[in-house]
Amino acid sequence: MENKIKPLSSVLCGSICFVLLTLLDQITKKWAVLGLRGCDPVILIENVFELYYLENHGAAFGILQGQRNMFIVITVVILAVIVYMYARLPFTKKYRLIRVFLVLISAGAVGNFIDRVTQEYVVDFFYFVLIDFPVFNVADIYVTCSTVLLVLVVLFKLREEDFTEILQSLGFQGKKKRDL
Repeated sequence: MENKIKPLSSVLCGSICFVLLTLLDQITKKWAVLGLRGCDPVILIENVFELYYLENHGAAFGILQGQRNMFIVITVVILAVIVYMYARLPFTKKYRLIRVFLVLISAGAVGNFIDRVTQEYVVDFFYFVLIDFPVFNVADIYVTCSTVLLVLVVLFKLREEDFTEILQSLGFQGKKKRDL
């Protein structure tokens, strides 16, 4: 028998982490506004990494500039899907890591959502000069890293029967092996 987790404990823990992660993102952006806006970049490692204030009116890598309403709608849809998945995944230790990634993705999405709704742009401030990587923020780190790790878990850790269990818990009727 698989180790079960209490649903209420999982939801409570996930909610607290979500709030704390979102607050961390918003605090770092507020710091960037107060400490970096209108100033020269703060060089942390010469020709490698610096803090550089940027108001991003688009998405990752500066694409889709000025599409604020589209981002708001997409964020609401993604958050609805994440909440649905979080609530419907079996409450076992096997899926705990997936829940962690869902919390991180949602905290990042909400962090940037708050910026878009309140300011019409997202505050970015981390810049890897060495590779001329697009300027990003803490919410972007949550979304990017957790999405990559989620894909790796799905590809290399989950088995076929795990996928069947997940799909069934989400309301999709998967075929059983005897039906194939």
